[in-house]
Amino acid sequence: MSNIYKLTVFESSGEKLLDEAFTAENDDMAKEIGQRLLIEKNYEQKTHRCTSSAGKLLLFHP
Repeated sequence: MSNIYKLTVFESSGEKLLDEAFTAENDDMAKEIGQRLLIEKNYEQKTHRCTSSAGKLLLFHP
């Protein structure tokens, strides 16, 4: 069963740069997918977070 996760990236001004939902089978896979998306979009050094539909924080960079 797949779960829904959300990856959000912010500019230092607070502007939202990315707000993308994706599915993954579990939290570990979601972390991998989230990290891959950040690298692909060159956002790994921006403020970001990845959360599960249950509200669990999987990735965070201030």
